Amino acid sequence: MPRKEIELPYRVEHLSILNENGEVDKSLEPDIPESLLVKLYRAMVLSRKFDERMLILQRQGRIGTFAPIKGQEAQVGAVALLEPGDWLVPSFREMPAEVWRGKKLENVLLLYAGYNEGGRTPDDLNNLPVSIPVGTQTLHAVGLAYGIKYRKGKNVAMAFFGDGATSEGDFHEALNFASVFQVPAVFICQNNHWAISLPRARQSHSKTLAQKALAYDMPGLQVDGNDVLAVYAAAKEAVDRARAGGGPSFIESVTYRLSMHTTADDPKKYRREEEVEQWVRRDPIIRFEKYLLGRGLLSEESVAGIADEVQAEIKEAEERWTRMTEKPADPMEMFDHAYEELPPYLLEQKEQLRRELDAKQTEAN
Repeated sequence: MPRKEIELPYRVEHLSILNENGEVDKSLEPDIPESLLVKLYRAMVLSRKFDERMLILQRQGRIGTFAPIKGQEAQVGAVALLEPGDWLVPSFREMPAEVWRGKKLENVLLLYAGYNEGGRTPDDLNNLPVSIPVGTQTLHAVGLAYGIKYRKGKNVAMAFFGDGATSEGDFHEALNFASVFQVPAVFICQNNHWAISLPRARQSHSKTLAQKALAYDMPGLQVDGNDVLAVYAAAKEAVDRARAGGGPSFIESVTYRLSMHTTADDPKKYRREEEVEQWVRRDPIIRFEKYLLGRGLLSEESVAGIADEVQAEIKEAEERWTRMTEKPADPMEMFDHAYEELPPYLLEQKEQLRRELDAKQTEAN
């Protein structure tokens, strides 16, 4: 009865293709059409500029609290693999992925301005609304993936979540179920090093988050999350495997949140500026831009042209949003869409709110 090592089918690798100078490892460079490369760049620039504009709108009091995405724009490399029939299951820091998948900019603004319409997803795409609870959406993705397998479909469900979610029970239940039933799910953890004010080291003692896949007997890969080529390549492996019936995969995308957790907190209270500056030098947009310039797919003129285009697109979306919000939101609408017939306790709350609003209106008159 010897003591011996147990052979495991998987190991954890780290994948990086594009360095901070925009230099590419030719042996790993994914085969991506040139038009798609430029489209990915434009989407990342649009997301960065829109994020910056949203921060100004929030500071002006025109929208409420939101979670900035600055530094995490390379996530578009993953959703670029999805087909319309696939499912996108986002958390609250996947604005770039949602916009790539057809969500309008004005609808993003509507959501953070408190309008129900902001949560509406495109009718012809399988996108779930933003999930605010940490990690619950991983279970939703598994349920969708199970349904796809049950119906013998070829689609996949791609779930995004942060490093903090890996400390939640939902995450472990989702990976366990996905592996036992070999469903077509792709789990993408955006490890941005901070779960609100808690550093990654206080979230998990594991050397990597990707190695958590080993416990559930599924492929796990750590990628440079600021390298859109690596994100694309990793997601392609996972999506292709899921479509072919190979079951779930887990990707740890190592990135960094350059801004605050949400507009309700001040990151200077819990992290050092020197740390942020290190990651500014790894900016995913700058390195990708250098790569595209080197390949001749962008020029200084086209870079400036794209910047102007996205600014105009954002301005037009903001104008549409402003017109849509000229009429104040009706707080009574919060009762309209969750139930076909309201349960008694909600009927009581609805009537109470109506009486309070009527009383305020009478007082105002």
